[in-house]
Amino acid sequence: MNDLKMHAENLSLSYGKKRALQKVSLEVADKKITALIGPSGCGKSTFLRSLNRLNDLIDSVSIEGKVFLDGENIYGKGYDVVTLRKKVGMVFQKPNPFPKTIFDNVAYGPRIHGIRDRSKLKEIVEQSLMQAALWDEVKDDLNRSALRLSGGQQQRLCIARVLAVEPDVLLMDEPTSALDPIATQRIEDLLIDLKEDFTIVIVTHNMQQAARISDTTAFFLHGEIVEIGETESLFTSPKDRRTDDYITGKFG
Repeated sequence: MNDLKMHAENLSLSYGKKRALQKVSLEVADKKITALIGPSGCGKSTFLRSLNRLNDLIDSVSIEGKVFLDGENIYGKGYDVVTLRKKVGMVFQKPNPFPKTIFDNVAYGPRIHGIRDRSKLKEIVEQSLMQAALWDEVKDDLNRSALRLSGGQQQRLCIARVLAVEPDVLLMDEPTSALDPIATQRIEDLLIDLKEDFTIVIVTHNMQQAARISDTTAFFLHGEIVEIGETESLFTSPKDRRTDDYITGKFG
């Protein structure tokens, strides 16, 4: 049994009168990759954003239930959201580098958290870019605009930017959907390496991707989890017919 890093208990979420999540309970194992799959609008991205409280920023949202990080309820009274988002970082669907240099993109988070020493920042930037498998490609040109990088490089830069604040958990919302197959493979290889040190939760429409890289897969439908299990067994012998119908392409 792997140690739990996060777990949700009976998490429900509504946007106004529209229910997006219905009593979702899910365990996220430490230093493993958990994939969330399901058709568009099934609640998987909403659930992902609940894990670092990004949904709090949306008007008319109401949330019930609990989400625990290292045994502490992140929706508990007085829980510090700034600390939460440092521990639980997010990489979005489309690469979103800041219109700054490569160096300043990666140094942005550490600076916000009070690190000003230039040599310390250089050390963090180098380490983060190395962790994101980008250092060798950009080390001679850190003052170049991040916007001049390729799409795949920009996404790895965004991963480096998250890693620079030393999170425990990486949330990935379809991080390769805007990338070509070669860039996608680079990111997948990177995620498999990163799970040595980080807990990863990834939303993906690409079931082959979930099968290739994840340890556990949860199938969402209509705001609920239909089935969750070890990835290989869920794809080869799903217990619920709706899971089987989805992974064999009968809907979705």
